[in-house]
Amino acid sequence: MILPFATLDVFTDRPFGGNPLAVFPDAAHLPAALMQRIAREMNLSETVFLGPPESEDATARVRIFTPGAEVPFAGHPTVGAAIHLARAYVASGGGNVAEMDAPGAEHGAPAPTLTLVLEENVGLVPVEIRFEAGEPVFARFTAAVLPELRPSPLSREELAGVAGVPPDEIVEGELRPAMASCGLPFHVIPVRSLDAIRSASLDMALWGRLVAPLWADHVYLVCMETEAAGADVHVRMFDPAVGVPEDPATGSAAAALGGYLAAAGEGAPDGTHGWVVEQGLEIGRSSVIHVEAVREGGRTTAVRVGGGAVPMLRGVMTAPD
Repeated sequence: MILPFATLDVFTDRPFGGNPLAVFPDAAHLPAALMQRIAREMNLSETVFLGPPESEDATARVRIFTPGAEVPFAGHPTVGAAIHLARAYVASGGGNVAEMDAPGAEHGAPAPTLTLVLEENVGLVPVEIRFEAGEPVFARFTAAVLPELRPSPLSREELAGVAGVPPDEIVEGELRPAMASCGLPFHVIPVRSLDAIRSASLDMALWGRLVAPLWADHVYLVCMETEAAGADVHVRMFDPAVGVPEDPATGSAAAALGGYLAAAGEGAPDGTHGWVVEQGLEIGRSSVIHVEAVREGGRTTAVRVGGGAVPMLRGVMTAPD
C-alpha cells in the first residue's frame, strides 16, 4: 500500500522552526496498530491521519499519534492539519476559500478567514484559519474541553528534583505547581528564572517514581521571564510517557496554560486575556504560540490557541496491506 504524506513546521512562520508534523490524508480508516507503527517510523512529536468525519457538523476526522501512543487531542496537529486542509483545497483549484463546500466551513462573500471543524477523539474542535494573498498563514483553535485544574500532590523539593533545578527556583505564590488540562493533562511547574529553566533536565528515575503514576504525567516548565521582546511566557515540555523527550511546541499544553494563568491568584477579571508563548529554543526549534482565555462571571469560558505553519515535505510511504 502506497500512502502519500506531507510535513509542516507548525507554530512558526519560517522553515526549520516550530514543531514538525506529518500529515497522512485520507488515512483515518487505517488500523490503529498500523497508524502507531507509521507514527513510530516518522518519529516526530505527532503524526496525524485524516479522513471523512463521522459527524455531519465536522469537516474532517483527525486521529493523532505520538511515537508511543494515540492521544485524544494535541495543539500543533490541530493547527497543522487545518492549514494543510485549507492549503490542499486552494492548491486543487477549489476557488476562493470562503466558497469551500465542506461541512463545518463558513460560507458567504469572499473573506480572509475560514472556519473548519476537526473531529478529534476529544470532540469537535473548531479552527479559524487566516489567509494572506490566498494562502493560509495562521490557524487558531478553540479547545473542546474547558480548563480543569488540580493541585500538585508533590512537594517543592520533589518537583525541583524531577525538573533538575534548585528548590528555591520553584515558584510558590500566585503561580504555584498545579496539574492543568484542556483535554490533555500537564504537570505545570513554574520556574523563577530564565537561567534555571534553560538548564533544567528531566530526572527520568524521579519522573518514573513520582510523576508517571499521576493524572498529569506530562512535565511542563513555565517561566515568566522570556528571551524574545514580544513574548510573555517561556516554556519547556517533557513527555517521556509517549516517546517525546522534549517537545518543540505544545499547543495542548498552551491551552492548559491559558486556563492556569487565567485562574492564578484570585483569577483574572472578566474579558479576553492573551499571552505569547515561546518554546523550543533550548533544542534549536524556536516556536511561537498565541494563547487567549475568556473569563466570564469569574470563570474561564473559552481557551483559544493559534500559530502559523510552513509546508516542508511531500512524499510517499510504502506500508504493508
